[in-house]
Amino acid sequence: MELTLLGTGAPEGLPRPDCPCASCATALGENARAATALLVDGTLLLDLTPGAAFAAARAGRSLGGVRQVLLSHPHDGPPVEVPAGLPQPGRVPDGRELALLTGHRVRAVAMDAPGTGYAVTGPDGQRLLYLPPGAAPAGLDAQTDVYDMVLADVVGRPDALAKLRAAGAVGPTTDVIAVHLDHDVPPGPELRRRLAAAGARAVPDGTTLDVGVYEDVPDVPRRTLVLGGARSGKSVEAERRLESFPDVLYVATGGTRDGDVEWASRVSVHRDRRPASWRTTETCDLVPLLAEDGPPLLVDCLSLWLTDAMDSVNAWDDADWADDGERELRARVEELVDAVRHTRRTLVAVSNEVGSGIVPATASGRRYRDELGRLNAAFAGECEHVLLVVAGQSLTLRG
Repeated sequence: MELTLLGTGAPEGLPRPDCPCASCATALGENARAATALLVDGTLLLDLTPGAAFAAARAGRSLGGVRQVLLSHPHDGPPVEVPAGLPQPGRVPDGRELALLTGHRVRAVAMDAPGTGYAVTGPDGQRLLYLPPGAAPAGLDAQTDVYDMVLADVVGRPDALAKLRAAGAVGPTTDVIAVHLDHDVPPGPELRRRLAAAGARAVPDGTTLDVGVYEDVPDVPRRTLVLGGARSGKSVEAERRLESFPDVLYVATGGTRDGDVEWASRVSVHRDRRPASWRTTETCDLVPLLAEDGPPLLVDCLSLWLTDAMDSVNAWDDADWADDGERELRARVEELVDAVRHTRRTLVAVSNEVGSGIVPATASGRRYRDELGRLNAAFAGECEHVLLVVAGQSLTLRG
């Protein structure tokens, strides 16, 4: 089954008309995107958008062989003119299946927002799923087979991908293509980086893809360390990397701190950001979690883990530190780093980068700064992907 993407942008396109934002200002060349429309084997058109005939011509395709036009979502604005020779567009009722004379079968999938998803099976058995903008499946039965390709609003609704993964509809060989791309993420390297973390990719308008050919499916980094200063956005970046995966275990190393109202407010903000499907555990005992098989782990954060570890060896007392404290802390850090090296789970960990700030005025403060620097360096050495977040912008240090 052959798929040509006549457009890959949001309904208003990218750049948006008259939008002054930085993303729209840089959406030039191959980063400019028309509203999403898909041409399947030259015979099925999913979503009719303005200029579809010209987009097909630019891609070296013709709409002359189209026998069915289906709409996936309500189209705002003036009616789109149907090019001469094309059948009138329609929609398939949720749960119904449409059989085409070409051998294609199209099943309508119910969404949790206005619109209809379409599961298309080609004459040779390849399967693709196309979801409308801003929508996720309303309910999924257990899937016995994964889709060969999924086209969805990965940036706007990452939870849709998480639901598909939980149902077994998306697997390691599924080619996930991001469509309905808007100005929420700067185009170019930043968009590619975010999509790769979700196991997805974007292609320019006019690209033709063979469904079932998955050599270009990006590998999701298994171990990632996210560094950053206070309020840099490092926790948001870490959470974003796993929001398209189900059943994530969020490991909070800070505890509750009874009576600390400001700390409780911080915890509440973090909790409210997490997807409802995630679970939370409060512990600094990370080694057993890393040794187990299970869903992805998000550890926030290593700096609080280190505080607990230094407390346990009374590292703040010079005599205890010189006696056995330093040796015991080194052993705990080595045990943690070794567990990271051998873990089979997907892991995203957060830590503070404090070495570039003011030199602490106390010996204990300097000791903590030095030990955190050593921990971060050792932990990063076992990660395929290391990021530094500055002013909300992620800089790739490795991967």
